[in-house]
Amino acid sequence: MPLRLGMDQRLLRWARRIGQGKLPPLFLFTDPERMDIVALAQTLPRGLCGVVFRHDGAPDRAALARRLRAICRARRLALVIAGDAKLALALQAGLHLRGGARPNLTRLPRHMLRTASVHDARELRRARDNGANIMFISPAFPTRSHPGGAALGAHRWRALARRAAPTKAYALGGIDGNAVRSLGPTCAGAGAIDAFLSSQ
Repeated sequence: MPLRLGMDQRLLRWARRIGQGKLPPLFLFTDPERMDIVALAQTLPRGLCGVVFRHDGAPDRAALARRLRAICRARRLALVIAGDAKLALALQAGLHLRGGARPNLTRLPRHMLRTASVHDARELRRARDNGANIMFISPAFPTRSHPGGAALGAHRWRALARRAAPTKAYALGGIDGNAVRSLGPTCAGAGAIDAFLSSQ
């Protein structure tokens, strides 16, 4: 599939300005229909990004994840595996909890990075109970991934994000360099798809 190299430069500048801590301020959410993840990962800014690896239906998912892990290590990118604690452990990667759901393994290292997608207060509480370090609160804005779906908007996103503290609140859904600024200092980072495929 064709790959448009580059990313939203305004979002990149925002991430460089806020990226002071141990956790990367930007995460790419993989989408097998819209990207060659191996090629795209090699273009991500070193030390500034993470990758939430989904690709659930890929027949070679584990092998693809191993290739991605090698790239992430070389470029100092955080790798998080969505919904599969066994694969995350095998790769010494982080784990992404969909809807804040409990991991599919009970014994996980305390230092393992855990991210979670949350859409409401119930999922937020569940993500906190399951040890999430980052909560991707979504959808912040209308998104091409879910056309016509309801979005939180800046005001409701900020209200939910304040309830996430002290867990880091990241924005997901319709994120670009302009939208993310409207969320203010409560927003500690962002996840995106399209913003990594656009050079605007």
